Amino acid sequence: MSEFLQQVVNGISLGSIYALIALGYTMIYGILRFINFAHGDVFMVGAFIGYYLAPRVLALTGGSFAIAAPIVVVLTMLGCSLLGFTVEKLAYRPLRPRPKLTVLITAIGVSFFLEYGGQLAFGPDPKLYPAMIPSGSIIDTQSVVVGTDSVVVIITAFVLMMLLRFIVYNTRMGTAMRAVSFDHRVASLMGINIDTVISFVFVLGSSLAGAAAFLYASIYPSITPLMGIFPGLKAFAAAVLGGIGNLAGAAVGGLIIGLTETFVAGYISSSFRDAIAFSILILILLVKPSGIFGRHEREKV
Repeated sequence: MSEFLQQVVNGISLGSIYALIALGYTMIYGILRFINFAHGDVFMVGAFIGYYLAPRVLALTGGSFAIAAPIVVVLTMLGCSLLGFTVEKLAYRPLRPRPKLTVLITAIGVSFFLEYGGQLAFGPDPKLYPAMIPSGSIIDTQSVVVGTDSVVVIITAFVLMMLLRFIVYNTRMGTAMRAVSFDHRVASLMGINIDTVISFVFVLGSSLAGAAAFLYASIYPSITPLMGIFPGLKAFAAAVLGGIGNLAGAAVGGLIIGLTETFVAGYISSSFRDAIAFSILILILLVKPSGIFGRHEREKV
C-alpha cells in the first residue's frame, strides 16, 4: 500500500507536467486544427533558458531560492512566449491559406530546426540543470514520502491551469479565442482580429511549455537539445487521450499518462515506461478517436 501511494504522488507530479505541455497542443489545435509538432522543442528551449538564467538570477538575489525560482520561471515563460510568437509569425502565418498538410510538414521542419539548431547553439552533450527547488520532504512517513519538488510541481501546475481557465472563460481575449475556435470567418465578421488571437494562443501555449520545462528540469536535471522529443510526444498522446481541443481533457489526459507511466515503471519495468504512452495513443485512436472529452464532429461532403 505504501508503494502504491508513493507511485500515485510521483504519477500526479509527472502528469501535471505533461498536462501543462498538452494544453499548448490542444489550444493550438482548437484554433488552427493542426498539430504543432515543434511544441516539444519550445519546451526544450525553455529548459536551456532556465539553465543559463538560473545561476545569474541566484547570484543577483543573494542565493535565495524562494526569490530566484519564481523569477526564473517567469523569465523562462517570457522567453518561450517570444519563441512561440516568432515561430507562428514567421513559419505558420504565411502558410495559413495553404492546405493543412503543408503547415503540418512545416511544423515538423521547425521541430528539426530547433533540435539541431539547439545542438549547434548549446552543444550536444547533456548539461546539469541548476537545483532551483531545495531538496527536502513535506511529508515523511513509513508509508509515503512527499518531496518538496513534487509539491512545488503540483501546486505550480494547478495554479497555472486555473489561471488559464480564468483567461479562457473570464476575459475578452478568452471569449475571442472560443469564438475563433468555432469559426474563423464568422469571428472575423464579428470584428475579432484573427491574427491577434492566434498569436496570443501561441504565446499562451508556449509560456505553459516554458513553465513545464522549469518543473521537468528541476526533477530530471539532465537536459539536452533532444530532450523535448519524448515529453512532447507523451503530452501529445495526453492531449489526444483527453480529446484534443478540450482544455479539461488535456489536463486529465496528462494526469492519466503520468500515473500510468509511473505505475508501469514501478510495478512492471522501467523499460516499458516510454512505450505505454504510445500504446494508450494507439488504443484511444482505435476505440474512441475523439478522446475522453472530445466530441464527434460530422463533416459535410
